Amino acid sequence: MNDRLDKGLSGFIRKIREAWDLQPLLVPLGAILLSFIVGGVLIAMIGVNPFEAYWALLRGMFGSWDRVAGSIARSVPFMGSALALAFAFRAGLFNIGAEGQLLVGGITAAWVGTLTFMYHTPSVIAIPIILIAGAVGGYVWGWIPGVLRARTGAHEVITTIMLNSIALFGVRWLVNSRDPQILRDLTASVPRTKAISPTAVLPTIVDSQPNLHMGLFVMIAVCIVVAFVLRRTTFGFETITVGTNPNAALYAGINVNRIIILAMALSGAFAGIAAASEVSGTNQFFQPGTFAFIGFDGIAIALLARANPIAIIPASLLWGSLLAGAPLMQLEAGVSIDVVRIIQSMVLLFVAADAIVRYVFHIRGEAGHQMESVATEEAES
Repeated sequence: MNDRLDKGLSGFIRKIREAWDLQPLLVPLGAILLSFIVGGVLIAMIGVNPFEAYWALLRGMFGSWDRVAGSIARSVPFMGSALALAFAFRAGLFNIGAEGQLLVGGITAAWVGTLTFMYHTPSVIAIPIILIAGAVGGYVWGWIPGVLRARTGAHEVITTIMLNSIALFGVRWLVNSRDPQILRDLTASVPRTKAISPTAVLPTIVDSQPNLHMGLFVMIAVCIVVAFVLRRTTFGFETITVGTNPNAALYAGINVNRIIILAMALSGAFAGIAAASEVSGTNQFFQPGTFAFIGFDGIAIALLARANPIAIIPASLLWGSLLAGAPLMQLEAGVSIDVVRIIQSMVLLFVAADAIVRYVFHIRGEAGHQMESVATEEAES
């Protein structure tokens, strides 16, 4: 009885220790800190006090409740694009097509939102319809490279890059075309689609700039569901197994081609949901330039989060907040917004080249940390 109690207590303590283990966070945090140091040096080189510039950036991010809400709102589409990449990562795939999947999901949601029946549909039904429409659009655009990879061996990096171009120019044609008029709102002064039905608009939480809407909770819920699926379901286990060793997965009886197709298709669906929430919650219409660079930002965020669906949430919040705060830094300190992009690029560089971060901050490698954890467990047992 005492032995059983001791083992249960030691197991409980080990779980607490694992929950509070900051080792996996040290490299991303070190990369962020090192990037800001390098950015500060660049700012000082142009004759500006980096502390004043960063103070203006911080106030632009969180200087008031409206700015906090605007920073969070700016982060919402990044969650979808990063999740699209992270989920494909888990299956051993590199989904460069999040931008195209965002575009197709967004245009599909905008088109469905302007259908006649949507104006007579209550919000409780219309909002799920527009989100599902975005998911379907992204799903199809992710399914195509998945099928090409599974059936023909065509590498998903090449096919998704090409599909990004097809989506970009196809969407531009659909929205810009006047003769024939396809999806363009001819009454608008800029190329865009018609406004979606008011019943399909996501409720606003804070009337900030951009406005914070319920799409935030939609994307957080999607991240949590994906984390649960990966950790607790057979499909999640199969996905991770295929990503770790497809030959072993095939030997174990897992349908590798099916997992590849589903992983790419679902990745596209996540991007499509984010695009639909942006169309429904922020603009209420679709413009071709809405999702510029968001797909590629998702690559950096997914790497920063180590492809962890839960970690994508704070990583996206940081990314969106930096972009939201940059204009005030430019206004008050005279530092170009491009400096924020440089800092973000440096974060990606240092996360990818984590040996630099480990050397600068004397962080142990993953293997050494795992050996120490095993030794601790053996000592406790």
